[in-house]
Amino acid sequence: MNRPIYLDYNATTPVAPEVAEAMEPFLAGAFGNPSSSHAYGQFAHDAVAQARRHVADLIGAIAREIVFTGCATEANNLALLGVARALGPGKRHLVVSAIEHPAVMAPARHLAEQGWDLTVVPVDEYGRVSPAEVAAAMRPETALVSIMHANNEVGTLQPVREIAEITRARGALLHTDAAQSAGKIPVDVDALGVDLLTLAGHKFYATKGVGALYVRQGTPIKPVLFGADQEGSLRPGTENVPAIVGFGAAARIARERLPGTGVHLQELRELLHRRLREGVEGLLLNGHPQQRLPNTLHVSFPGVSGRSLLAQAGSVVAASVGSACHSEHDAVSGVLAAMGFGPARAAGAVRLSVGVMTTVDDIEQAAVALVNAWEQLLRFDVSVRHDTT
Repeated sequence: MNRPIYLDYNATTPVAPEVAEAMEPFLAGAFGNPSSSHAYGQFAHDAVAQARRHVADLIGAIAREIVFTGCATEANNLALLGVARALGPGKRHLVVSAIEHPAVMAPARHLAEQGWDLTVVPVDEYGRVSPAEVAAAMRPETALVSIMHANNEVGTLQPVREIAEITRARGALLHTDAAQSAGKIPVDVDALGVDLLTLAGHKFYATKGVGALYVRQGTPIKPVLFGADQEGSLRPGTENVPAIVGFGAAARIARERLPGTGVHLQELRELLHRRLREGVEGLLLNGHPQQRLPNTLHVSFPGVSGRSLLAQAGSVVAASVGSACHSEHDAVSGVLAAMGFGPARAAGAVRLSVGVMTTVDDIEQAAVALVNAWEQLLRFDVSVRHDTT
């Protein structure tokens, strides 16, 4: 396999060596079912319990508030649909932002098809939700507000704390999808004031196929899958012990290294931005200039297609034009459209995201490759236009 420089950490992260090491025993000899009462089962049960504590510690929760799921998408569905199932007919209004991940927007639209009222609040040119817009959207029958903590494309951080003050005063629940922020910046459920919060293991160096939903004690919620009573009767099915153990190890490592991680990521991001600005006249930054993830650089290259740019530089750089969940389409990103971008700026957009394994040398090489690709595409375009005139 060709090994270009990886700058797509918002799509997924490699599994940390320490995580793989923690998982290994549970892929071999420690294969017990956590629900079994014998020694094999109890060993697996205790390992899941320890992982639950590590995940809770990462976000300032208590262990029994953590529900393990198969992914962040499942956690988001459980948050929205589970709350909807738990509430009576007097609370059938939902508020989300215009830039939510499909894992939130799709269940929200499903509820709308089931007769719920759905309000989609706009964002500004930086991709940021206004708390005033959320307040204006709320009604006495509002059951739940779901606003992501950090946008997965442009990296903009949302004013979740301020929104929580509004929802709490109005008697509504607040959910935030923190899949992109956890492990990169401090995430504390009490500081944020949220009732529900989603995590994804593969966004901070655990494996794919494991996620979690934080459910504050006392939050009304019912399962959306039916079976046995695992995970506090909210998520039936035998637990994926190796993945959960890895998730717990990744959460522990992220918590221990968080202060240094944020600084390291931001330094790399700023170096990349500086090098690209030096080589690309008219480069535009997308997203909030300060209130954004430390690892995320979303920029528009003038005069070219972002998809063509990445194809041209593909032997050196692996990155994306947007969310990995729907970036294969040529249509303008829904996030960029919600931010009011015109077709040219949206077409030239590229998301570059660094990780803890990225080096300064990686950044220098990637910047050269991207600048060269931009210059080559511009020359080709001029040549084609000249040949056809």
